[in-house]
Amino acid sequence: MIPRYSRQEITKIWSEEQTYQYWLDIELAVLRALEDLAKVPSGTFEKIKTKASFSIERIHELEKDLQHDILAFLTCLSENINSEESRYVHLGLTSSDIKDTALNLAIRDSGVVIDKGFNELLEALKSKALEYKGVPCVARSHGIHAEPTSFGLKLLNFYADIERSRKNFNLALEDLRLGMFSGAVGTYANTEPAVEEYACRYLSLKPVNISTQVISRDLYAHLVNSLAVAATCVEKIAVEIRHLQRTEVLELEEPFYEKQKGSSAMPHKRNPWKSENLSGLARLMRAYASACLEDIVLWHERDMSHSAVERVALVDALILMDFMLSRIAIIIKELNVYPQNMMKNLNSFGGVIFSQKVLLKLIDKGLLREEAYAIMQKLAKQAWNKEDGDFKNLVKQADEILTHLNLDEIESCFDYQQDLKYEDFIFQRVLGSSI
Repeated sequence: MIPRYSRQEITKIWSEEQTYQYWLDIELAVLRALEDLAKVPSGTFEKIKTKASFSIERIHELEKDLQHDILAFLTCLSENINSEESRYVHLGLTSSDIKDTALNLAIRDSGVVIDKGFNELLEALKSKALEYKGVPCVARSHGIHAEPTSFGLKLLNFYADIERSRKNFNLALEDLRLGMFSGAVGTYANTEPAVEEYACRYLSLKPVNISTQVISRDLYAHLVNSLAVAATCVEKIAVEIRHLQRTEVLELEEPFYEKQKGSSAMPHKRNPWKSENLSGLARLMRAYASACLEDIVLWHERDMSHSAVERVALVDALILMDFMLSRIAIIIKELNVYPQNMMKNLNSFGGVIFSQKVLLKLIDKGLLREEAYAIMQKLAKQAWNKEDGDFKNLVKQADEILTHLNLDEIESCFDYQQDLKYEDFIFQRVLGSSI
């Protein structure tokens, strides 16, 4: 991932140096297991651990000739160990034992960083939802004014989305807390399951229950798809911000800083560019998920068609998820919210969005639904999209309504608090005792 969309903590996990360190840690864990099982002479592990080191420059030099990254690494390691004990390194293993296990260590460590990002975003959404609980705004369906809701409930919905995304990601992450040391085609022909069990324990991993020469790629596809869903839930928030920041709506804005500029040409511009950026990055995440789905199908026990994809798509997806969570969390924390504009929009055309309340009141008085609906639709049409449209006043003057409802009954239909009477119930159900 390019530096613009990368953060240092997670990027370091996927650095070349850290990759080789994972490889070394794995080789040492296997050596320790072999010694514990009396498969190599006592003291071998400590002797090799003391001498084992690598040089990235030397690995690159060796790989030019060997055309094999694991062999280049092992040759470099052997040169530095420089003793007969080096023959015990990589004993009975194949390259994928090291690579897949190292990949899972990096995924595990990335998961810790990403989970912190989920927590940060959830805390920001929860805090803002509670802050704007009871603050009325108009809800929209098909982009058109529907009925009142609260801005707190909007944010609470996003909280529930992200909470599910975090849960799904962590489930996929746990499924990949796996190590594999089963040899060339996964049969343990040149090693034994006990070595795998011991080595995995030292690495805080679980032995995979079955493998070929690789761990099955559906597990990795599941992980990246969980990231794609999470990224799309982030985009859902971003798109709402973009719509509500439009000039003619202006119910909220992304944070806009003192020295920030919105346009090279138009000084008045305050664009939701960070949210737009998140929409674009979410598209990229969905593409990564599709690429990783393609990796599930390999020839026989293994081919290498998945390798190049994962070096880009899987790694970038994890780095990008960390970035997206951080960016949206900052936006939510520093969001500019304009309740006065929310109320203004809610009351557009004289509160036409309260039409159902009057409709139900008329039905309660004995009118047929079709008759009541026709009356309300006619009045709504008169008020709709007119600069001086005043739906409430039209209702109060309509003889076909005054025959059934008095003015106090009509007025009660325009109380947005009635639409929020179960708001506490919804918050309690989502947040539980954490309110």
